Amino acid sequence: MSIFDIITLFGGLAMFLYGMRLMGDSLREGASGTLKKALEKVTNNSVKAFFLGLLMTAVIQSSTATIVITSGLVGAGLLTLHQSLGIIIGANVGTTVTGQIIRLLDLNTSGSSLLRFFTPSTLAPVALILGIVIIMSSKKKESEVTGNIIIGFGVLFSGLLNMTGAVSVLSDTGLFDSLFSRLTENPFLGYVIGAGVAFVLQSSSATVGILQAFSLSGSLSFGSVYAVIVGIYLGDCVTTAIVCSIGAKPEAKRVGMVNILFNLSETVLVLLVVGITHRLGLLDSFWSEPIRSGGIANTNTVFNMGCAVALFPLLPVYEKLSHRIIRDKDEDEPAAKGLGEYANLVAALNPNFFDTPALAFRSCYNAMRVMLKLSTQNLNRAAGLFRGYHEDTFRQINEDEDIIDQLTDSVSRYLVQISTRLSSETHIAIFREYNKVLTEFERIGDHAVNIAEHAKRLHQEHLSFSVYALREQEVLMELIGQILTVTDTAFSYRDLRAARHIEPMEEVVDDMIDRLRTNHLDRLRRGVCSVNAGVCFLDILTDLERVSDCCSNVGLSIIVRAGESKVQPHDYIMNLHEGNDQLFNSVYSETHDRYFQKLDLAEIVTENSAGK
Repeated sequence: MSIFDIITLFGGLAMFLYGMRLMGDSLREGASGTLKKALEKVTNNSVKAFFLGLLMTAVIQSSTATIVITSGLVGAGLLTLHQSLGIIIGANVGTTVTGQIIRLLDLNTSGSSLLRFFTPSTLAPVALILGIVIIMSSKKKESEVTGNIIIGFGVLFSGLLNMTGAVSVLSDTGLFDSLFSRLTENPFLGYVIGAGVAFVLQSSSATVGILQAFSLSGSLSFGSVYAVIVGIYLGDCVTTAIVCSIGAKPEAKRVGMVNILFNLSETVLVLLVVGITHRLGLLDSFWSEPIRSGGIANTNTVFNMGCAVALFPLLPVYEKLSHRIIRDKDEDEPAAKGLGEYANLVAALNPNFFDTPALAFRSCYNAMRVMLKLSTQNLNRAAGLFRGYHEDTFRQINEDEDIIDQLTDSVSRYLVQISTRLSSETHIAIFREYNKVLTEFERIGDHAVNIAEHAKRLHQEHLSFSVYALREQEVLMELIGQILTVTDTAFSYRDLRAARHIEPMEEVVDDMIDRLRTNHLDRLRRGVCSVNAGVCFLDILTDLERVSDCCSNVGLSIIVRAGESKVQPHDYIMNLHEGNDQLFNSVYSETHDRYFQKLDLAEIVTENSAGK
């Protein structure tokens, strides 16, 4: 044994850990959209939740990531603790998949050239070559993610090969024989070592993989490794619980606590069963026999699956214990003050989702939908104040505006934080759209407040609009309401056809406002409307025109996202206004005819009423 053998061993370990990290992170990023859809279908059926947790962990290669994501969803109110219980158990079983992949180290290729393609010594270079070819042959971010997954797989097996090569040299020194014989005699020492290594590496899969690499020395037996494997469960779940607890709500912390309670129960159950069966002599046939990589993988899977089945009925007990251990806080979180029923929207902007962009963007999406809803409600309330002013309505408008502002600040900060984690073109396109849309939704709320303040000023000065102005404003507000409804549809459902309806409707708004300004100036000249109220009416027209401009910007952002930045906004608008788009022309004509007929009718009715 020399220093170079030690360097080779730790160099192989470093490659193995990096390969696992690269593969896991890339898998998580590539599968984030699928994870979001799967989690949205979670029900109170714990069995379904169990299989969801198992599949999620098998895909992203990390039980810690699965449970941390689940904790974030529980903290955000998108899942209940009860719904998360099955996911937690499933995640602990799903983490054994990595070990089953690594068991390829045991593959016997004698007499079969086909099987040689599935050995790590062949898979590693093939994966590295394929991964780098995919990355270099395409500039798309999706290809880079795929390439990184494959390269991570290759680096992982390259590290395993380096480790096993160094282990085979070191095993000749008798070091491993001495070490693992002590573990056979002292299971508690093995338990502590397994827990400690898993805690430091923050991955049970990596720790089991290292154990599988060491198994090639021939020094490991079931009697020396079973306690190590059980210790790994505790070390990994403690790390997960710590991550779940950082800045989290009590309900989110309980997810980590349930994971600890389950893993503690698992370790006690396994140690008792193995201890009893060994004393009865039922394990003598393989207790001291060398255990290979496949044997370790199978032991890990059997322990986890068996405990999942045995302890599944105790899920309600774990839930109750987590509530007793982690108490609810009496005070609200500072960020949620004043948000009332919308506090969960801020809680959903959880840093735990940063590595799963689809879930992070979903939290932003939910908050922005509420912003648009509140802004639209405020706009309608503000317009109604000119028919009859009520101080309670004015106060409600300002309270909802405070909520809009808080949501804007929270989502804006969250988007800035997540921006450095994005790599795929799809996620970058969503990021750009949301940044633009967020600003526009806030502006719509600001214009609603401006209109409400105009109404309050008229009320305080004992002024009012003429019946002509009120009826014209009602027609315009109906059109504004229609464009806001289409905008909500376009954003909420990523409806491109609805998004393309917004710009022609915005043009009709501009035409109508030009006519209303002309009509109002004519009434001012004739003395039908007062000057002070007239100035206020013109200001309101400006605010409503800008509301429609905001909607236009939202529609354009959605269209640009769909083209993933290939659409040039200026060229697109120019093309529409040159009459080259049939849909634009059709929607413009239909909307113009419909609302200008209503405006003409309103003017006729008003004139007839005035004549009487």
